[in-house]
This record gives sequence, structure tokens and C-alpha cells, in this order.
Amino acid sequence: MKRLEILTYPDERLKIPSSEVLDFGQELQEFIEGLRLVMANSPACVGIAAPQVNVHKRIILVDTSNSKHKENKLSHGFMVLINPTIKRFEGELIVREGCLSVPDYTGNVKRHYWIEVEAMDPKGNPFVFDTEGFEAVVIQHEIDHLEGKLFIERVLSPKDLFKRKVYK
Repeated sequence: MKRLEILTYPDERLKIPSSEVLDFGQELQEFIEGLRLVMANSPACVGIAAPQVNVHKRIILVDTSNSKHKENKLSHGFMVLINPTIKRFEGELIVREGCLSVPDYTGNVKRHYWIEVEAMDPKGNPFVFDTEGFEAVVIQHEIDHLEGKLFIERVLSPKDLFKRKVYK
């Protein structure tokens, strides 16, 4: 499998909405492994969406289990979510977000505190779960990528956009 390259802002391909995954065969499994490797080799990465590597399918990977956000009471560990949708939500919080596709900036964004998500696993089995706090934020961020949106479009105001710290 070829190495996946991250698209970065202002690449117009990041604005392309993703289509539903219908084929759950070997090609999908190999692509998921490629996304997992990108995540593993990206410092502080807690999520990635297929459109970030120019594959416009509804696929996200999330793992907040090793995050420095200790207030995160709920973490489902490493998750592969195919065709995810948010079914219900409650509350809101403001968080500082960053993104592999916007490497130079972070910004304050308003998100839902609690969400219920419906998705499929890599074999096409449907499931529903709920989550809150940081993990909910990451899932919302990644689902935005599936819609062709970046967090910088949700930044509360121009003063809420910040030069990114360098991670080692």
C-alpha cells in the first residue's frame, strides 16, 4: 500500500463532501490500516478522517485513550467509525482544536458536550454508542471533515485562532 499523504489547508479537495461506504472488503481494511499508521506517526493525533488523505469516503478513526485531556471520563479507546452520524446531542463546550490538515494553527470552537453516534464497524455491522467531553469533540471534528468542513470555519472569532505549538 502506498503511503498516505495529508492534504493541508487551503487545498480545495478538503472541501469535498464524502460519500457513504458500501463495500466492506479487503480494500477498505487495507485503507483503514493506512489511516491507522498515519495517526500513529503523527504526534498528539487523536483522530483522522479519510478526506484528509484525499479519499472522500465516510471513514474516521478516533483514539483519545492516551490524550493529555484527563478530564475525559469516557474513552472507548481506538475506534473505526464507518458512515458515522450524530443522532442526538446535548450541552456545549468550548475547546481548543487542532488538525493535521491545518498544521500551523489551533482555535477555540464550540461543540456539543454529549453525543449519540450511529456508525458501522469495518465489517459493516451497525452499532450505536454515546460519548461525552473530549472524545465527543474529536468525533464531531472528524465528522466535519466528512462534510468538507474544517475547524477554522467554526472558530468563534478571529481572536480565537492561535499559532500552533510544536509537538515533539
